[in-house]
Amino acid sequence: MSDATASDLLARRRAAIASARLYFVCEARPEGRDPRPLLDAALRGGAGLIQLREKRLADTDLIAAARPFREAASAHGGLFFLNDRPDLVEACEADGVHVGQEDLPVAEARSLAGPDAVVGLSTHSAAELDRACASTGAGRPDQVSVGPVWTTPTKEGRRATGLGLVEHAARSATIPWFAIGGIDRSNVAEVAAAGAERIVVVRAIRDADDPEAAASELRSRLRAARAAES
Repeated sequence: MSDATASDLLARRRAAIASARLYFVCEARPEGRDPRPLLDAALRGGAGLIQLREKRLADTDLIAAARPFREAASAHGGLFFLNDRPDLVEACEADGVHVGQEDLPVAEARSLAGPDAVVGLSTHSAAELDRACASTGAGRPDQVSVGPVWTTPTKEGRRATGLGLVEHAARSATIPWFAIGGIDRSNVAEVAAAGAERIVVVRAIRDADDPEAAASELRSRLRAARAAES
């Protein structure tokens, strides 16, 4: 891929992040099932980003598990992120990678993922968020997550940040950011009132009786709450 083509693709991926409002994170086989119907439902309901989050699969198994994520994202015009494995972004045909504070630095992840890949970063404090926003060049993430706002089993052992970090992000973040952690339809309006325009969810869609309706409702409630605040 030429430098110009890679630059154009990176710009389009960044624009897709900026316009997204709902980000769905899912394991390879939710409740032991094929993830494709769930991914399709989430994307139809309004998710703009999906992420494959698996910590223990061998490389070949992770590459195989990525296929329905790639196909679903392509079918619905969304972006597909791989969790923590920038070295497998190309093999998985992912649009980008998401890394944590204890993982590879953003610049190194970007180098491994490729020149057209986007890189997301988890932040859990005002200092971490401010540091990410102050970064430049290859070390500047393309999006950040902020939280966990509430305790969640998907971030076991991670202390909740509360809405204060969301409020800080709303005041000072210069990178597209998503509130994350225990967000569902019962509290999404609180997150929006604190300043969030984008959210990440796992259980609120994965465990719903109707995942498409759940995604649509989350997006609608977020939009309505933001409109009420403006």
